[in-house]
Amino acid sequence: MEMTSWSELSRRTRRLILVAGALDATLRIAALVDLRRRPASEVRGPKRRWAVALVLGNTMGALPLAYFVRGRTPARH
Repeated sequence: MEMTSWSELSRRTRRLILVAGALDATLRIAALVDLRRRPASEVRGPKRRWAVALVLGNTMGALPLAYFVRGRTPARH
């Protein structure tokens, strides 16, 4: 399979890639900040495992969304 270089991509495609990357980075940072501040009792599963997965996983935003939807438990007041 032949790779396409960045300069060969259309301007629109390059812009979409940059926007998707920025969105993914924003979601990861938000998830990591929330994970850091949230008590372990309000996280489903080990916090360390979530952190490693959020930092190393290449999921195009799916893992941070999974953390926000399924990885947190409701706060107890």
